[in-house]
Amino acid sequence: MAEFEKKGYPDGAEPELMVSHEDQIGEADTWSDKVKTLVRQNKLAVFSAVVIVLILLAAVFAPLVAPYDHLEQSLTDRLAHPSMEHWLGQDELGRDVLSRIIFGARISLTIGLVPTLISMGIGTMLGMCAGFYGGKIDFVIMRLADIMLAFPSLLLAMVVMYTMGGGLINIFIALSLINWASTARVVRSQTLSLKEKEYVEAARSIGVKKRTIMFRHILPNCLPTLIVLFTLNIPSAILSEASLSFLGIGAQPPSASWGLMVSRGKKYLFSEPWLCIAPSVAIMIVVLAFNFLGDGLRDVLDPYLKEQ
Repeated sequence: MAEFEKKGYPDGAEPELMVSHEDQIGEADTWSDKVKTLVRQNKLAVFSAVVIVLILLAAVFAPLVAPYDHLEQSLTDRLAHPSMEHWLGQDELGRDVLSRIIFGARISLTIGLVPTLISMGIGTMLGMCAGFYGGKIDFVIMRLADIMLAFPSLLLAMVVMYTMGGGLINIFIALSLINWASTARVVRSQTLSLKEKEYVEAARSIGVKKRTIMFRHILPNCLPTLIVLFTLNIPSAILSEASLSFLGIGAQPPSASWGLMVSRGKKYLFSEPWLCIAPSVAIMIVVLAFNFLGDGLRDVLDPYLKEQ
């Protein structure tokens, strides 16, 4: 706490407010300090972030990184074993498996990022409205969220995909529609807590509009939680896409989807196992990397864990 010190002030003079260096508000809460804390305390999360960046770069520059065209067929070399020319062998149509995995990262990461951003945007807006306005708005939004959460997400995605048909655009729509409810519940709970804070009450007392309060005072304070949720929801979207493609209602041939590659390679599991194992390992690496990064960010950004 700040302390007042009186050192021979003349009559009527006000004492100076002595604020110690440790008491300066917000000095230890900058984003750079959080990054330094993450690097210092969680090496696994930092390594996972490096892996994710490398995979993103490989996906963006896939035509330059991939040794072969992922659509180029060579039926005379179909089901060829791994070699120095083709490190992960060739599939049933003679296509290079490594090249298809590199190009498949584009689909998996796009499916992980875009629908997650859309669903979290929807969930954040609905959650803030439910928590801030309350009453009937809160009741309707939360009951709708309960209905969405009552169904298994993959089963609901399958229903949407069977209704609209396969394809990447329909996957975007399906995953965006089914994954917003959990974000809405988290944001609502934070909004209920934040709207009772003194700075929100002060903004209300001077006539600040409700919309301005929501976007200037409540939303910024939800960002740390949303960042953690974002990194933890991406693996779920990637696994959902892989599952839908494995079932034949996701990405369609000749797309280089990891789930589709696993589906096509399962019938050669005992004779040419690399066709199934290689894309499965790629899925595992990406999912684990995002999960480890999300856990590390939660340890750094979650104020409740800090207090403990």
